Amino acid sequence: MSTFLLEIGLEEVPAHLVTPSEAQLVTRTAAFLAEHRLAVGEIKAYSTPRRLAVQLLDVAAESETLSEEKRGPSIDRAKDEQGNWTKAAQGFARGQGATPEDFEERDGYVWLTKTTPGVPAAEILAQIGDEVVAQMKFSTYMKWANNAFLYVRPIRWLVALLDDKVLDFSILDVQTDRITRGHRFLSDEQVTIPTAEDYVETLRAAHVLVDADERRATISQQLAAIAQENGWVLQLDSDKSQDLLEEVNNIVEWPTTFAGSFDEKYLAVPDDVLMTSMREHQRFFYVTDQSGQLLPHFLSVRNGNDEHLRNVIAGNEKVLVARLEDAEFFYHEDQQKTIADYMAKVEKLVFHEKIGTVYEHMQRVGLLAAELADQLGFDDTKKADLARAADIYKFDLMTGMVGEFDELQGIMGEHYAQLFGENTAVATAVREHYMPTSAAGEVAQSDIGAVLAIADKLDTLVTFFAADLVPSGSNDPYGLRRAATGIVRTLQAKQWRIALAPLLESFIDKTGEVSSHADTAAIRAFILDRVRKLALDAGIRQDLVAAGTANVVNLDVVYVAQRVQTLAQHADDANFRDVVASLTRVSRLAVKYDTDATVDPALFENEAEVALYAATQSLDLHTLVMAGSEAVYQALANLQAPIAAYFDETMVNVDDEAVKNNRYAQLHLINRLISGLGDLEKIVIK
Repeated sequence: MSTFLLEIGLEEVPAHLVTPSEAQLVTRTAAFLAEHRLAVGEIKAYSTPRRLAVQLLDVAAESETLSEEKRGPSIDRAKDEQGNWTKAAQGFARGQGATPEDFEERDGYVWLTKTTPGVPAAEILAQIGDEVVAQMKFSTYMKWANNAFLYVRPIRWLVALLDDKVLDFSILDVQTDRITRGHRFLSDEQVTIPTAEDYVETLRAAHVLVDADERRATISQQLAAIAQENGWVLQLDSDKSQDLLEEVNNIVEWPTTFAGSFDEKYLAVPDDVLMTSMREHQRFFYVTDQSGQLLPHFLSVRNGNDEHLRNVIAGNEKVLVARLEDAEFFYHEDQQKTIADYMAKVEKLVFHEKIGTVYEHMQRVGLLAAELADQLGFDDTKKADLARAADIYKFDLMTGMVGEFDELQGIMGEHYAQLFGENTAVATAVREHYMPTSAAGEVAQSDIGAVLAIADKLDTLVTFFAADLVPSGSNDPYGLRRAATGIVRTLQAKQWRIALAPLLESFIDKTGEVSSHADTAAIRAFILDRVRKLALDAGIRQDLVAAGTANVVNLDVVYVAQRVQTLAQHADDANFRDVVASLTRVSRLAVKYDTDATVDPALFENEAEVALYAATQSLDLHTLVMAGSEAVYQALANLQAPIAAYFDETMVNVDDEAVKNNRYAQLHLINRLISGLGDLEKIVIK
């Protein structure tokens, strides 16, 4: 068994693209190997800011021999009356690279066994440049020199080794070799890799930790050691800390951690400001004492060794202090004004040139929020707090702090609102209305914050759709998919059963020209698509998602998500197939024949009709839906036996028109109940 190494040497790749690019390289390599039937024991992936690599272990000497049986024409068509091969038989043979003498006759047909011999591994792997490396896709591309070829960053070197032999191929003018690059400053410019197996250790000797997992673990251990030595608490478990660790890991090749400090006077500035300055702008890790109080120290990572580390620390401290000086200035300056002063500026702030100002957006959001509060039964106190929050929730956009640190919008709004005398509920809503800030981010916890978040995002959807600023393909410059996802996730987290379709219609009627051109059907479909995506991301089968998200009327996204979850929970039940089969049989018949007749028990002709009618009399769709999708499913599952008995004893399409209409009327009643679970015909049952 052999070992193969592919390394793509690049100019520095942006940190956020390194990990997904490594994963893509593995995926494409695996697909390439499968297509060429070349077996390997393991695919190992490596990456740094300057390289993407895969190492294939236990590579087979050649690809698997493929033997396929091909069925040709029937013997009657393959031979004429004299037993000679016909043109059809000869054409089939030519198409398979064979002759009729190679045919085998069985089961009334002629058959050919086509054998494709194995191809040497070296010959296959020499194609990896064209079929894998050149085919990779990225969210960001660069063009260099006069080449039309685009890539995430210019390719500077290629390594392709099968054991100790270089496999010959090129991309543009970059030819494969065994020469890689070590650390920019700590090693020779060019480093020779003796064999594919020597890759990791050769680069380690050149001060490059090419294994991203090893590099990440090294950084974590070094950070923890410094924190422990000084008695500091370093939180690496939070999402933001993990994101920072991932970013830092993807900008260094030989990590060395260090600690720095800043003046305690800056601790008077809110912690969120200090943490943002350190984390977002300087890629520093903050530390606290045992009680959680922020300390005037930071940890960072250098791409190099510990030589001249004091100079590095001093330089980082100087840069951080400049940021903290700005933050301190803006913090004190912002407090010299009032919320009213900032809102006067918000009135002139453009939301979008085709839509209007932020202030007008806030006024519409206030209308929506009030309607939601009524539907949710908020008391007068909560309604008053919500109204106040809706009046001011964007004021911090005009503060100096948010102007300098835009990541703090909402966060500083909450802090300043409390300083300016607003109550906790209002201040919290000012912060929470942005939530969730990412697809998987935390949703608003308070009721007022959640309503404001939903209303803000709904108005954004309506007005941007009305202005024909709709996402296309993967392009979504205004974050409308994120907004729709936020609406769905917030409603689900709160379990608020809101009918969004009539709410949108009412809102558009009230807000006039700015939203009058909005296609409500398109907006509903857009939101519903987010429900589908969340369900698919949760690992639910595609057919169950399609079934549960079909036949949606009022767009109660909580109930729609419940339907999908209910179908997924029962998909492995022993009787699930029988239940779905019985219900879909009803649906298929019901849609074939329209009738406005009402069910008349006097026209029943057998006990099965009577029993099925009796089983459905106590079922009311609205009541079941309000009880939840599980109640709907159980009610329908209980109909499986009566439905089966009904079809055993009853012919629906009879000559007597009155009896036929009566039977279809009964099927329509049941089908209306079935619609409470979606479209069960989309479910694949085996």
